[in-house]
This record gives sequence, structure tokens and C-alpha cells, in this order.
Amino acid sequence: MDYIKKAKQFFINEINDYMFYKLLAEKVKDGNFRENLIRISNMEKTHAEFWKSFLERRGEKVPEVSISSLKKILVNILSKFPNPAVMVSFLELGEASGVKEYKEFLDKSNLDNKEREILKKIIIDEIKHETFFSEEAEKLGLSNVRDFVLGMNDGLVEILGAVTGLSAVYINNPLIVASSGLVVGIAGALSMGIGAFISVRSQKQVNQAMKEKMEIIFEVSPDLAVEEIKDYLEKLSIPPEIVKKVLENIDDKKSIAKLLLKEEDENELKSGLFTGFAYLFGVFFPIVPYFFAPSSLVALPFSILFAGLALATVGIFISLFSGINIKKKVLEMVLAGFSAAGLSYIFGKIVQTVFGIEI
Repeated sequence: MDYIKKAKQFFINEINDYMFYKLLAEKVKDGNFRENLIRISNMEKTHAEFWKSFLERRGEKVPEVSISSLKKILVNILSKFPNPAVMVSFLELGEASGVKEYKEFLDKSNLDNKEREILKKIIIDEIKHETFFSEEAEKLGLSNVRDFVLGMNDGLVEILGAVTGLSAVYINNPLIVASSGLVVGIAGALSMGIGAFISVRSQKQVNQAMKEKMEIIFEVSPDLAVEEIKDYLEKLSIPPEIVKKVLENIDDKKSIAKLLLKEEDENELKSGLFTGFAYLFGVFFPIVPYFFAPSSLVALPFSILFAGLALATVGIFISLFSGINIKKKVLEMVLAGFSAAGLSYIFGKIVQTVFGIEI
């Protein structure tokens, strides 16, 4: 790991975040949200000052940073929403990524004791930021927006691969390709939706069963219940000494159990419908050209174009809100989709040759 290069990137990221939050705070109308943005902005400034000091102590030049035009455009867009947390909630992805990188730096770099303590505090701050954005999304009922984007991406890539492969088989009958793609898409959406429904419902049933079990154990043997709580906490990778202190210092062990086994708020029907619709929305982009084109070979480039634009948009969207390099993420998304399409087309040609299909 090039620690100096990493530290410079951390400095750039923190300064960018500081300027972004500060600029956004000047635009928002919600007073409480503005105060939180200012608070987070000041924290990011403090973090940037740490990395600046880190570099200067090692005789390194501190990068010059100015807020990008894209970030300014983003601020103007966000300021139009009644509550910018609609979109800012995505920034928790970036915060989560930052926490992981800082932890790796903390574990592997040669820091003195003072620097290590400051970096630990920065990691805690980043976790608090992530929690704040997550809570804002929950308040607005928008915690599934990112899941929608990812679900849409699944549908888009899978059906792009399917219609591309079918295009090689049904060259002169684009309607068959469109119909087949639609059927596969609907089947995929139903599968995803039902899977999400069953998953959420099963988790709720497991939690309910565990809750009932704990209630019985507390009535019959409180000591055994405490052991159950201890095992549960240790499975969450909480150090044994911390678990011991928690159990020693809290008298109401039953309250701990209820807190740990609280009922899931997520609605399984809503989750299933949301997931299925997201997948189906992604199906729309690659199949539309096949309903209007005179042949599959004419429809194919338009299908790839629409899918590519959608994938690029999703890539830009994720990049802006997660701190990932835009070019890198867009290229990754588009290459993944186009690779699936290319391999499917080759497979389709093989099927056509082997079975002598010409429609």
C-alpha cells in the first residue's frame, strides 16, 4: 500500500465532502437538517486537517482542492427537493466505504500513538455520519431506493443478455425476441419478488420463534437465558470482555433480550412488490426496440444503446453518491452488461448453427 498516496486521497475526499456539505447546508430550507449538515461539514474539515498535518509532518506537498462542477450541479439539484435527504441518503454508501479504507490504513500503516487515536475518532465520526444518513432515509421511507437501482440493474443486464442471444437465433422475427424477453423478464420479476417476500417473512418467523423461546427460558431459568444472550452477543463478534461488562452492569437482562430480538418492521408484501417492480423496470430498456424494428439485427444496436445509457446512468448515480471514480464505475457497469450481451449472442449463434434455426 502506498500510504502517502492514500493519505493524499483521504485529504481530497474529506475536503470535497466538507465543501459539498457546507454548500448544500446553505441551500436547504429544513433548519434541523441544515444544522446536521453544518455539523458534519465541520467534522469533515477537522478530518481534512488531520490528513493535511499527516502529510506535512512527512514533508509531503498537500494537494490543492476545489469543489468540482459536478458536485455544484448536484447541490443545485438536491436543493430543489423539499428535503435533500432524499438523495443525500445515498452518501451513506460513501461513508461505509470510507470506514473500511480508514480501518485498513489504521491496521497497516506506521502511525504514532497520537495519530492512531485521532484516526480512531475519525472512524467513529464516519460511522455516525453513515448512521445519520441511514436514519434520514428511514424517516422518509426511502431506504429501498438503492435496492431499486440494483434490482433494476439486475433485470436490465439479464434481459439484455437474453434478447441479444435470441437475436442471433430469430434474426428476422424481432417480435418473438421481444415477447420472449418480456416473458423471461416477468418470470424473473416474479421470482425476485417472491424470493424477497419469502426471505422477509421467514426472517420475521425466525425472530418470532426466538423471541417466544427466550420468553419461556426467562420464565423457567433466568441463568440459562443470560447464557443465551451471552452466546448471541459473542456471535456478533463482540469481544467477550465487553459482553461480560454489559451483562454485569445491566440488571434488566430481559430488556436486553427484547431489544436484541425486536420484531422486524419490514413488510414482506411491500418488499416483494418493490423488488419485483424494480427488476421489471430494468427489463424495459433492452426489449422496447424489438417491438418496433423490422428485424432483430436492426433492433439489437438500439437495445444495446438503451441498455448502455441506462447502465451508464446507474453507474454515474452510484459514483456521485459513493465517492467512486465515475469513469471507472461507468466502465465497469457498461462492460459487465456488454460482456453478458456479447457472450449471449455467441451462444445464440452456436444454437442457431447446431439446430439449423433460421426464422
